[in-house]
Amino acid sequence: MSRLRSTRTEAGVTDNRAILARSAAMASITVAVILVALKSWASWKTGSTAMLGSLADSALDLIASMATLTGVWIASMPADEDHRFGHGKAEALAAIFQVMLITLSAFGIAVRAISQLVEGGQTTAAEEGIAVSLIAIALTFALLGWQRYVMRRTRSLAIATDHLHYKSDLFLNLAVIAALVLDQYAGLGMADPLFGLAIAAWLGWGAFSAARDAVDDLMDREWPEEKRLAFVEAAAKHPELSNLHDLRTRTSGNRDFVQFHVDMPPTMTVEEAHDIIERVEEDLCRRFPNMELLIHIDPEGHVDEPDNPLVEEDEFAKLEGDAK
Repeated sequence: MSRLRSTRTEAGVTDNRAILARSAAMASITVAVILVALKSWASWKTGSTAMLGSLADSALDLIASMATLTGVWIASMPADEDHRFGHGKAEALAAIFQVMLITLSAFGIAVRAISQLVEGGQTTAAEEGIAVSLIAIALTFALLGWQRYVMRRTRSLAIATDHLHYKSDLFLNLAVIAALVLDQYAGLGMADPLFGLAIAAWLGWGAFSAARDAVDDLMDREWPEEKRLAFVEAAAKHPELSNLHDLRTRTSGNRDFVQFHVDMPPTMTVEEAHDIIERVEEDLCRRFPNMELLIHIDPEGHVDEPDNPLVEEDEFAKLEGDAK
């Protein structure tokens, strides 16, 4: 009965996270549509490369946000016959798609800025461009606040990547304002293309950071050391477990997966060992929500792979060594 309640609770939590993630994606699409319309008009009025760069970024944000919505929708689907571990990696795939778009955007902006530096150019209508940028900043602040709320509750990689886009948009819009002011009011004609190059570099760095996180998810990278250590410390609180080895951790979308081996006395009955493992699982899943846990029992003294420290190293012994 307790396992049934746990399963229902977990399903409810998963549904709530999916709803939150989709709401963040829809909010992102709405903001992107508004910004594309405003910046298209402002780019036509001002002729600014920095504004054009900001428009290109917002247009790609719109496409990326649609990819995010698709990714979080697929990731929220329950496990099925063909995907027994769920669909969490759909978020990483959506993030990779976004990275490709960001990279293309950065390249295009850099080419336009270099061309303007070489051939020269003039911006106009600073007031209109500045007004549009201020509206964009206000809308972006509102969206970022909602995304942060959703990220804290879902750990969505796709939303986190989308959040990076819009966080960079704040700097993009400030750069556009600075470029227009310096170009038209201070008479610094090189300001606009130079700010365009700076925007391209910023987007490139953001793409690299987002790609690194997505690749880590797709490659089943181990948990960060602090989180892994916290898990081992939680398991060590159970005196029934004398040894914990072959610990493997990974994250897929907003779900964690953990497996490890423990030693049990060979004279213990299957039922006794099962009851102990049930208590351990219940405690660890409570401490680390939204985790799928698999514990394998070895008879005391059994060695799986004697020459493989990744398998045989006792995590509890490492804890004691670190304490000394």
